[in-house]
Amino acid sequence: MMWRNIAGFSKAAAAAAARTRGSRRCLSTAIPGPCIVHKRGADILHDPWFNKVVYSLHDPWFNKDTGFPLTERDRLGLRGLLPPRVISFEQQYDRFIESFRSLERNTKGQPENVVSLAKWRILNRLHDRNETLYYRVLIDNIKDFAPIIYTPTVGLVCQNYSGLYRRPRGMYFSAKDKGEMMSMIYNWPAQKVDMIVITDGSRILGLGDLGVQGIGIPIGKLDMYVAAAGINPQRVLPIMLDVGTNNEKLLQNPLYLGLRQPRLEGEEYLEIIDEFMEAVYTRWPKAVVQFEDFQAKWAFGTLERYRKKFCMFNDDVQGTAGVALAGLLGTVRAQGRPLSDFVNQKIVVVGAGSAGLGVTKTAVQAVARMAGISEIAATKNFYLIDKDGLVTTERTKLDPGAVPFAKNPAEIREGASIVEVVKTVRPHVLLGLSGVGGIFNEEVLKAMRESDSCKPAIFAMSNPTLNAECTAADAFKHAGENIVFGSGSPFENVELENGKVGHVNQANNMYLFPGIGLGTLLSGARVVTDGMLLAASECLASYMTDEEVQKGILYPSINNIRHITAEVGAAVLRAAVSEDIVEGHGDVGPKDLSHMSKEETVNYITRNMWFPIYSPLVHEK
Repeated sequence: MMWRNIAGFSKAAAAAAARTRGSRRCLSTAIPGPCIVHKRGADILHDPWFNKVVYSLHDPWFNKDTGFPLTERDRLGLRGLLPPRVISFEQQYDRFIESFRSLERNTKGQPENVVSLAKWRILNRLHDRNETLYYRVLIDNIKDFAPIIYTPTVGLVCQNYSGLYRRPRGMYFSAKDKGEMMSMIYNWPAQKVDMIVITDGSRILGLGDLGVQGIGIPIGKLDMYVAAAGINPQRVLPIMLDVGTNNEKLLQNPLYLGLRQPRLEGEEYLEIIDEFMEAVYTRWPKAVVQFEDFQAKWAFGTLERYRKKFCMFNDDVQGTAGVALAGLLGTVRAQGRPLSDFVNQKIVVVGAGSAGLGVTKTAVQAVARMAGISEIAATKNFYLIDKDGLVTTERTKLDPGAVPFAKNPAEIREGASIVEVVKTVRPHVLLGLSGVGGIFNEEVLKAMRESDSCKPAIFAMSNPTLNAECTAADAFKHAGENIVFGSGSPFENVELENGKVGHVNQANNMYLFPGIGLGTLLSGARVVTDGMLLAASECLASYMTDEEVQKGILYPSINNIRHITAEVGAAVLRAAVSEDIVEGHGDVGPKDLSHMSKEETVNYITRNMWFPIYSPLVHEK
């Protein structure tokens, strides 16, 4: 090993963050313990171990660029290898922000995709050069930068990843590695890994099969885990499972970096996933694995296959469902009704993929629990529409996940269009997870004016932005000003008549998955249960004040994401305690967790959030 950590880093940093909430200029007062390094001079500046060629391999972070103090330059043989002036962390921070703002000014008026990729590149270069500064910039400017490193720009990055590729991040396991994964997993240098995000690239956002280029999704998700949940970035691992691609355009692209073969199916596919999961949990038995952007059949199939055996969850199925449920419960509050009235809400769901079915199933579970009825009975007020129209019992070759929601054709005809269903049902909520941009057209939105609700909700949750079922402006224009609007991608609030504001609620999975992951990790639970997920959703639903909800604001500001994550994580942990499945984390045992009050649980979660501060370096031969 080329380094060893002398003192705890995350606790001192978290304490500093707590002391200076909202003020980044005081954080230098917290000095983390020093770290011993075994290289000097140019080796530190140019060796990939120190300059972070590989994503999140080594703890702590060594490269400080021009921020190395003179004493460290002497200790580490760096005098003369850097410009003489020492630039403080705050000055480096300000210099980067000014460079970013300059880029914004210089690209004004250029095509949106060009601007988005330019912004991604400048952040990516900082990530390659100085990870400590990168994460500090991301945390302090999360509302501005999350759409660049996460949704929606990450979709554009994935589409162009083979051309954008410069340096490796994460690990790649392919169909050619069958039989070798148990040894391969030990190629990752980090001794401890807490959080893994994995994709097979088969359904990247609403963009379809992007093969190996889907690695951008786990990278972006884990950046959000670091920023929102304070997961130590040296303990995260993005994974691509490359089982081929059915995207002919990629297969013909000379720059494509993945396997040039059709996707594996059936047992061949499952054997690859099985081998990978066994390898991961053999080396890191306490890691949390998040599945991301698998096509519907494998999203549900792998979730049911592994959720009772490994500590894993699927964000598209369970995270999206949780955020949507929080929005649905918030809609009831916005109507001035008690939450118990949720059982009477008529909900039309457009989209029967992993997200659509996941949301519908979770909402049905909530209705069943509230009303004290069976889940079958709770499906009464849910209407599912897929690409062939309304799903009824007349449908042949129906996805097993959609069967419980199939309607009697005597009630409304098989294959009825969205506008026909809306006019007939007069739903309280129209929920879009179709991945089809503009499918909520003017006729559909105008039909929502006849809703049985005094404040109907329209959720256009597909992303990226071009795949949104409708825009915020069109929703308020055609469906009326007295609606609640939610989206998956960011839209600006809409100016209405008489100075009113049509609030846009971005139903972003970011509100939940960091808290689910962190709460699960710190509880030591070996599985992620429905109870833990429902606790996360209900926590988010109750986060907003009644006054905010009455204005149509269902979700909090992303600027408060660390506080939100602490609350959600604490709710997840408490649910695990109530189910008696906690095993503890580190030196905190199950009994310690079970005796914590709600406030103590939130404080425990917060104390364990990592925060980026330069660590002093000491050379040792």
